[in-house]
Amino acid sequence: MKQIPILKRETLTYHQIAKTIDHSLLRPELTESDVMAGCALAQLYEVASVCVKPCHVALAARLLQGTDVAVGTVIGFPHGAHTTATKVFEATEALANGAVELDMVLNIGALRSGDALYVRNDIRAVVAAAQDRAIVKVILENAYLTDEQKVLACQLIEHAGADFVKTSTGFAPSGATIADLKLMRASVGPHMQVKAAGGVRTLDALLDVIDVGVTRVGATATATILDEFRQRRLQRET
Repeated sequence: MKQIPILKRETLTYHQIAKTIDHSLLRPELTESDVMAGCALAQLYEVASVCVKPCHVALAARLLQGTDVAVGTVIGFPHGAHTTATKVFEATEALANGAVELDMVLNIGALRSGDALYVRNDIRAVVAAAQDRAIVKVILENAYLTDEQKVLACQLIEHAGADFVKTSTGFAPSGATIADLKLMRASVGPHMQVKAAGGVRTLDALLDVIDVGVTRVGATATATILDEFRQRRLQRET
C-alpha cells in the first residue's frame, strides 16, 4: 500500500504544504474565465490539484496538461442523493475528460436511515469505476451526522476501497472541525487519508488540521495561505 505522508509543521517545506491543497473551483456562479484563472493560480502556486465542477473537467485538463497539478471533480455533489448508476456515469465521464481525482458525496439520507449496505455499495461502485485510474475521496457531510454515524461512514468508506475520508462539501451549515478530523483519523486504518474541507481559510487553520493527521485540504484561499507561509519563512531566515 502507498505510504501516507507524515507532515510536521516544524519541518514543512513550501512544496509539502502546497501539495496538501486542492484548490476549489466549485462555487455555482463561477464562469469559464474564473475557472481558467483558478487553474492558472493552481499552477503558479504548485498545489496538489484543482477541484472543478464536472462541466469544467475537460477545460481544466487541457489547461493543466504537462503540469504536476492534478485535475479533480465532484461526484453526486452536493447532497449525495444521485442514484448509484448516475454516480458511476459521472465518474466514468470525468475520467474520460481527464480527471484523476474524484470527490464523491456518500448518500447522506441512506446513512441516516441505517442502510449501511447501500452506502457501502454506492461507494464501491464508484471506486470500481475509477479502476485505479483515479483517487477516490468520499465526503461524509458531517454537519448532518452524529458521531456514531461519522464513525460508521468512515468504516464503510474504508471497506469500499476508497482512498480518503473527507469532512464536507463546503455547502452545508458547517465544515471541518478539529474534533471531527480527530474522530475520522481514529476511525480508519493507517493506509487511509483524511481531507478537511469547509472553513480552512488561513495558514494557521491549515497547520492545525495537519497536526491531527490531515493530508489534503480543500481551499479557496489558496493564495492567501501560501503567501503567508512564504512570508513567515522569510521572516525566520532574516
